[in-house]
This record gives sequence, structure tokens and C-alpha cells, in this order.
Amino acid sequence: MHIAIAGNIGSGKTTLTRMLAKRYGWSPRYEPADNNPYLADFYADMNRWAFNLQIYFLNKRFAEVVEIAGSKETIVQDRTIFEDACIFAPNLHNQGYMSDRDFNNYTDLFNLMISLVKLPDLMIYIRSGIPNLIAQIGRRGRDYEQSIRIDYLQGLNDLYDKWIKTYKGNLIIVDGDTCKFESDPAAFQTITDKIDAELFGLFPFNSQ
Repeated sequence: MHIAIAGNIGSGKTTLTRMLAKRYGWSPRYEPADNNPYLADFYADMNRWAFNLQIYFLNKRFAEVVEIAGSKETIVQDRTIFEDACIFAPNLHNQGYMSDRDFNNYTDLFNLMISLVKLPDLMIYIRSGIPNLIAQIGRRGRDYEQSIRIDYLQGLNDLYDKWIKTYKGNLIIVDGDTCKFESDPAAFQTITDKIDAELFGLFPFNSQ
């Protein structure tokens, strides 16, 4: 089974992935951020490194979904291949950091890959406002993230909202601004209750 966690930078995806892996005994797959050879360069010069970064993520994410598809374990994944192509790459293109040529090349490659990929069994989207994202990015203290522009985050949020409205798979939406699952056991239980109903209940639902 494939459970995926989606959300903007600083929304709490990695934390929720870790907590769900522990709660259910699922095998986690974390986003390869800290050992990404392009990330620091990208935040320092987005125009130069946007295409390289997105190709790196696309390659890693595709390899991961192929591995997940062949696994007999239940895997919970921190960020998905869909977010790379539907949100991060378009945002870079929209804001002028990726040329039309590079974006079209990237999109053609993604479309080929996605023809071989099925939707996760459950998508959990953490929706967070900009103030909350900025606060959480600041708390985790990654040096290369401190230069992230607010308009970049807002562009991502706008594309997340557009994407999630058209998402066709099983979906749970978590309000990251009010549901403090990391520190509040009751808030975390509201999430696991929804997961239990979606995956194991008699009457699965789409929770908005």
C-alpha cells in the first residue's frame, strides 16, 4: 500500500511521515533534501539551477515510485512525483526561473514517466498558510532555506490549491495552521481517525 504526504515547504510533511510510520509500522520514504547536491545552489541562484534541481527531484521521485510499486510493504512517502511536475516546476516557470524550452523538456519527460505511475492508495495534503510556513521554516533552521522569497512560497501555495481541487484519488486534507499534530496528541488522533476510516472503515470517504 502507498500512502503519500503532500504539502508546501515547511508544512510538516516529514514530521507527519515519521509519526505515521511509527504509529502504523509503515516504512517511511523521506524527501532527499539534506543530501541534495543542487538545493543550496538553487536557493542562491534560482535562474541557473532551477532545471537541474527539478530533473534531480524527478529522477529520484520516479525511482522511488517504481520501488514502492514493487514493494509488499505499506510505504508512507514524504512528497510525491505529482507535486514536482504540477506545482514546483510550473511555479519556477511562472516566476521566470525556468525557460519555456527547459519547462517543455521537463514536462515531456514527466508525461512519459507518469504514464507508468498510478495514484497512491491515499493522499494526505497538509494545507498551510504563508505565516505558518515561514514560522516552521525558521524553526528548523536550514541555512539554505532562509533566503526563500515569500512570493515563491505564495506561488507554490496557489498551485497546490489548484492541483488539490482536481486530484482524483483518495484524499484527506489536514489544516496545518490549526491542526498541530506534532505537539497535540488529540490533533494527531483526528488525522489517524480519518486514515482508519479511509483505509480500514466500511464506508471510505473524501475528507475536506
